[in-house]
Amino acid sequence: MSATFPTVLRQLLRTHQAFLSYAARHVHPMGLTLPQYDVIITLGNSPGMQPKKLGEQTLITKGTLTGVVGRLEDKGLVERLASETDGRSQIIRLTEAGRTLYQQTFHEHLQFINRLFDDYTLGEVAALEAELVRLHQAVITARGDGIEEPVLELIG
Repeated sequence: MSATFPTVLRQLLRTHQAFLSYAARHVHPMGLTLPQYDVIITLGNSPGMQPKKLGEQTLITKGTLTGVVGRLEDKGLVERLASETDGRSQIIRLTEAGRTLYQQTFHEHLQFINRLFDDYTLGEVAALEAELVRLHQAVITARGDGIEEPVLELIG
C-alpha cells in the first residue's frame, strides 16, 4: 500500500497548486496577490486587528505579513492605527477604499471558488471534507506538536 502514497501526495500537491492558480485568476485583475486578498477578506467584516491576530487568521507568515500589509497600505486599502487600549500596539484595518473593494468583490469571489464544486453532490462534498479533515489530523498527529495552522476564512 505504501507504493500508492507518492501518487496520492503528487495529486494533493497538484490540486493545491491548481487551486492557487485558479483563485489567482480572480484576484490578479484587482491588482492584488492572493496573500493581499487574504488580508482584505480577513479584515472585511472586522473593525481591524492587531498584527498577531491577523497573522493567525490568514495563511500568511509573520515575516511576510509585514510586507503584504505595507503594500496594501501603499495601495490605500489598509491603514495602521495606534491601539486605543495598548499604546505599544497597532491595529490594521481596511480604509474606505479597502471596505469598498471587499464589498464589491467578496461575494463574487466566493461564487468563483464555489464553481469548483458544481459537478459534486452535497454528499460528495461532505465526504471530501471529511477525508481532508482526517488527513489534516493525521498530519498534525504525525508532526507531534499539536499546532493548528491558520485557515483562510472564506465566510465573511
